[in-house]
Amino acid sequence: MLEIKDKEYKRIVRDILRNSEFKKLYNIEHHGISRWEHLIKVSYHSYIIAKKLGFDYKSVARGGLLHDFYLDGDERNCKNKFLDTFIHPKKALYTSLGIFKINDIEKNIIISHMFPIYPRIPKYKESILVNFVDKCIGFWEMSKERYYKFKYKFNYLMILSLILLINE
Repeated sequence: MLEIKDKEYKRIVRDILRNSEFKKLYNIEHHGISRWEHLIKVSYHSYIIAKKLGFDYKSVARGGLLHDFYLDGDERNCKNKFLDTFIHPKKALYTSLGIFKINDIEKNIIISHMFPIYPRIPKYKESILVNFVDKCIGFWEMSKERYYKFKYKFNYLMILSLILLINE
């Protein structure tokens, strides 16, 4: 898990991280980890890059943290994960608007983070940045999850084959 020591980052997102609804994301799976952990990774890495590039790093940190903030769609029991891919930006925006005061850049980060799959174009450089970081981190998380599942199944089959060979 990513440990964040940056005091300024923590100050910027404190209200979100302390929110009881946001904390529920600890228990929702996303790319083989908790959605909470995914959001922290995307938000923090985007924040670091935005700060170095002179972007609005506060909006990036907050928008990145809220881009997948919706409370349904746990991948372990999501009946229509495919459909969720296309509608969750809107769910995340509505959830965020119902709880937090967010600015136009943060709204655009949330609603456009699935571009080009979801038809909302990123209007700000900050939105493009979070979109890109989310894709990179999501790809890494999914490939890591599938690698471990593949490795486990492969090892299981190898042991099973060995047992069958010994018992012949």
